[in-house]
Amino acid sequence: MNVSCPQCKTVFRVDPRKVPAEGVRARCSVCGGVFEVVAEGKQVAVAAQPAVAAPGPAAAPPPPQAAVPDTPAAPPPPAPEPAPEPAIAAPPPPPPEPPPPAPQAEAPATGKPFGQPDPESRARRLARALISDVAAYHPERLEIGLREGRLKELFQEELRKSWQEYVEQVGIEVAKSTPYFRDALNEILAKGKKVF
Repeated sequence: MNVSCPQCKTVFRVDPRKVPAEGVRARCSVCGGVFEVVAEGKQVAVAAQPAVAAPGPAAAPPPPQAAVPDTPAAPPPPAPEPAPEPAIAAPPPPPPEPPPPAPQAEAPATGKPFGQPDPESRARRLARALISDVAAYHPERLEIGLREGRLKELFQEELRKSWQEYVEQVGIEVAKSTPYFRDALNEILAKGKKVF
């Protein structure tokens, strides 16, 4: 099912099986707004249940009305007591509303939207992925290179291709100014030794 943020109108795909029957509050990853998410099929069922529940209590009062003539003074005192309670219950909703707008305004200005990593962490992950692939595709050669101390020689061509791919994806400036590729070589290919 699709759910859209009522504030910024961003649309999100949601698996309806993961939405609880009573619904859930969700925070928009773009604007930080908070809104209710209710499963499509369950929203209709939830709306139908209160409608069915309302006629049930309406049917129950007629039998007590027959007993009401005997005790008409007892029902009026309970009625004034509930009246002050709703007045007390009404003030709590306003305080929860003011706190959400402050984080909403700050979230987009200070942070990146979810799922968009910064270039440095992307470069680090890419370097590790490329070197992990080299090690995974050539386990026998890796074992020999570690044992004989010839990793640079045995993996020269694969490392050259991996470096080219790395530079192509992250840019020459990031590639040359960060140690991520070398760190991945030493940590993954050389198994923690400083070979590269």
